[in-house]
Parts: sequence; structure tokens; C-alpha cells
Amino acid sequence: MAKPPTVEPHVERPGPAEFRDPLVRREMAKAAVWLGMSVAIVGIIFLSQPLLLIIGGAIFAVFLDGGVRLIGRYLPIRRGWRLLLVLVLGFGFLGWVVYFAGTTIGAQFEALRAVVTAQFGRAMQFVESLGLMPKGPTNIGTELLGSVGRLTSAVGSVVGAVASAVAMIVIGIFLAAEPRIYDRGIAWMLPLRARASFYRIAEHVGFTLRRLLFGRMVGMVFEGIFTWIMLTLGGVPMAGLLGLVTGVLAFIPNIGAITSGVLMVAVGFSAGTHQGVYAIFVYFFVQNIDGYLVVPYIARRTVDLPPALVLAMQLLMGALFGILGILFADPILATLKVVLIDLSQQHAVAEREGAAIVDGEAVKAAAPAVAASAAPASAASSRRRRARPSSPAPRR
Repeated sequence: MAKPPTVEPHVERPGPAEFRDPLVRREMAKAAVWLGMSVAIVGIIFLSQPLLLIIGGAIFAVFLDGGVRLIGRYLPIRRGWRLLLVLVLGFGFLGWVVYFAGTTIGAQFEALRAVVTAQFGRAMQFVESLGLMPKGPTNIGTELLGSVGRLTSAVGSVVGAVASAVAMIVIGIFLAAEPRIYDRGIAWMLPLRARASFYRIAEHVGFTLRRLLFGRMVGMVFEGIFTWIMLTLGGVPMAGLLGLVTGVLAFIPNIGAITSGVLMVAVGFSAGTHQGVYAIFVYFFVQNIDGYLVVPYIARRTVDLPPALVLAMQLLMGALFGILGILFADPILATLKVVLIDLSQQHAVAEREGAAIVDGEAVKAAAPAVAASAAPASAASSRRRRARPSSPAPRR
């Protein structure tokens, strides 16, 4: 005797869990994209400091790679030996600077802090005397620093700063030792058709960042030494320390120059009116030479970044990621610009689009004609709307 069937005959159709259905596949792909973007945004927010440390290590690797390539022009030795030579020379120079600062101008750091604090208090008293601020103890320093961005836990203490610096240095050394391995590793995760473009863009970004960092180093050395000499000639106290601070802060465009200028003027006026006026003259003189001679020459050979765009990027990165965001805003912006330019050129070649010339006079001449041609059409449509009956006419 045959057993009755457990399931009656019926028609089965694809359900919501059937991935072979094109509709389900398309919706699942959309959901995966949105979910991935949400996870990426949350990850960037919560892992911002490790990501910035990795970016700092990559920037340091670019700097080391530039030194390795420069030495390779004159010494035909292996890359590992050239990298070791760059590290020895670089850290030797930093050690000499620390030794010089510690033995020659180390005592001036405390004097600089006292001078800046006193000058800041005098400035606040003058503002209060004008009635621009309420009298009484106010924590202005905290409010001003809070507008720049929060000091994150990774660099919020001496131990955290040292650990962060060591992590960036180690990452940079590993990346600079064998950069091709990491390039091929990233390219391996891309489709085959996109790998050639990735290698080209990566080479262009590395070339631009090497030039940009070299230009920053030239600007730092120029501003530091020139400020030191000019302040020494004018009798401004702590000229060596101010020159060192100006050179270090020159790595951060706009914000670094403003900060060093405030310190310079404060120290100058602490010694007297003449020294204060002379410090103002030195600041504007050095910044004008750097802005009109050094920076344009460097920008022509690297990537030309508008000052307003750089400052906006620094403010945005500082508000989001703190001091590390301000420090790395310039290289990140240069990288984004190079990537966008290369992608746009690649798209133009693929679409066979050429350059278009926009003539302002032609646009002005064509605007009245376009408006006149659009006016009769709109008037005719209005007349048609007015002439259209609200209800159909009765039949006779």
C-alpha cells in the first residue's frame, strides 16, 4: 500500500530568502552598501586616532622614501642601507636639536611661558577696560583652545604622545623599507581592471607628497633661521627659542604662522615698545618673503593649494580629530586633490571628452537671447492654461 504524499501538489514561488531572485539580490546589494557605509562612518569616528596614526606613519614613510631616493642618485647602494643612512642622519639631527635646545635655550622655555601668560593677562585687562568683556575671572584660555578641537587620548599626555610618535615611526620605517609589498597588497583587493590605475595614482600621490614635504622642510629651515637672525639683530630676547618654535610651527601652514607671530610679538613687547614693534616688523617681513617667494616657488613644483582651502581643511580636521587632524590636514588635502585630478583625467579619456572653453562675454551675450526665447514659451503656456475650460462644454 503506497503512503500518501506528505505535501499536496502546489506551485512554489521564490520567497524573500531566495537569493537567486534578481529583485532580492538587488535589494540585498543596496542594503549591504548602506550598512557598509554606516559601519565605515562609525568606525572612522571611534577609530579616528589609530587611523590618524597610520596616516602619520604613511606620511613619515613618504618622507623617508624621498630621502632614500635622493641618496640613491649619488650612492648606488641597496635600499636598506640607504634607509638606514637616512634614519641615522635624521635622528642624529633631531638629537642635536634637542641637545642644543636643552643646553643653550632650555631655561628660556619657562621664561617664555611666563612672558606669554603675563602678556595674555595684560591683553585681557585692556579688553575688560574697554567694556568688551565682563570683569571677573574667566577661563578664556580653555575656551580658545576648545574652539580648535579636543586633545585626544592618544596625544593627551606625555606617555601617549611618546607612544603615538613611536608607533608612527615604526609604521613609517616598515612602509619605507618595502613599499611595493604594501602597494601590491592593496591592489590585490581591487579588480584587475582597476589595478593599473591604482598603481599610477599611488605613484603620482607619492611623488607629490615627497615634493610637498621637501618644500615644507625648506620653509621650516628658512623661517627658523631667518627669524633667529632678524630677532637677534633687533635685540629681542629669546631669539634662538623663537626661531626654533617658528621653524617647527612652519610645518602647519596658516595656523603655525599665526601662533609663532603671537609668541614673537608677546616676547617683543615684554622687553619694550621698540622690541615689540620690531618683532611685528620681523613677523610680517619673514611671512611676506615666505608667502611671495618661497611658497609660490614650492607650489609650482608640487601641488598648488589655495590658502583658504587649506585653512578650512585645518579647521575641519581640528574640530573632528584634534591636534593630529590639524597636523595632517595639508598632506591629506594634497592627496585628495591629486586623486581627484587623476580620476577626472581618466574619466575624460574614457569618455573622449576634451577641454571646454567658457567665454564670459559669450555667456553674457547669450543670456538675454535665452531669456527672450524662454519668455514666449512660458507666456504661450500660460495663455493655454487660462484658455483651458474648467469643465467640458455640454453637447447640443
